[in-house]
Amino acid sequence: MTDAPISCGLPAMHPGELLREDVLPALGRPMIEVAKLLKVSRQTLHAILREKAPVTPAMALRLGKLCGNGPDLWVNLQARHDLERLSHEMGAELADIPTLHVA
Repeated sequence: MTDAPISCGLPAMHPGELLREDVLPALGRPMIEVAKLLKVSRQTLHAILREKAPVTPAMALRLGKLCGNGPDLWVNLQARHDLERLSHEMGAELADIPTLHVA
């Protein structure tokens, strides 16, 4: 293992950004219809689109089915976003933790 930073290049994207900026416009359907198709409330979808709520594994399954691309993209985007955010928040704490190497 290395001590390389988690992120390289562009900042990690919240899955809500992809959904808001690319997916929903491409689908050409109103948000309320998409929420109904996903079987979630309009508020739940809106919170994800505003990047105030995470894409849970259950939501990733729903989005993957609706978009036809499976849940992995959505889960991976959320995981990368969470790891990058936490690595910044926990920077000082993590700096104090040594990295052990197997002899």
